[in-house]
Amino acid sequence: MFSGIIERLGEVTAVEPVADGAMRLTLQTAFPDLAQGESLAVNGACMTIVASDETGDAEVFVSAESLARTNLKTLVAGHLVNLERAVTLATRLSGHLVQGHIDGEARLASVIQEDGARSVRFDLPASLAPYCVEKGSIALNGVSLTLNSIEPVDAGRFAVGITLIPHTWTHTNLQHARVGDPINVEVDVLAKYVERLCHASLNA
Repeated sequence: MFSGIIERLGEVTAVEPVADGAMRLTLQTAFPDLAQGESLAVNGACMTIVASDETGDAEVFVSAESLARTNLKTLVAGHLVNLERAVTLATRLSGHLVQGHIDGEARLASVIQEDGARSVRFDLPASLAPYCVEKGSIALNGVSLTLNSIEPVDAGRFAVGITLIPHTWTHTNLQHARVGDPINVEVDVLAKYVERLCHASLNA
């Protein structure tokens, strides 16, 4: 479990295809105390540390399923990724509950600078629209963000508007995204549970 508060940017140092369409990803995390088996969110996707050393170099195994569902498949050496270690029971929940299970890919649609902040628009798959509400939470590349606006679904897509404050812009890899780039999306898990419970009640 994560909170969507990015701890640092990590650099991809190696990408190695392995059997069955999977990938081994090597990262310079700058975390000197990662343990084998520990969970690490990479661009919001929960990965398991399979090897690490005291310099912060770490390896994760990315399954074919994860590659199909996330933007990790686009990574090459030199790319920067958002990193967050799993929360503990003593962690302040400054963002919202994030599982690290990616629901789909958004596309960056536009970025407009406004009074030091940035007004950003993302296009999302229509299937995720039921879980998005104005002033609700969403995780984009693992970053916990608040939805300012939601546009109607059109041609299988809909758009959301988000404000990125200067700290979020400079401390995450959203600053490097270009229009059209894929962005990992995780909607609020509480919304998914509410839908399931309501659906069961309405069909009882």
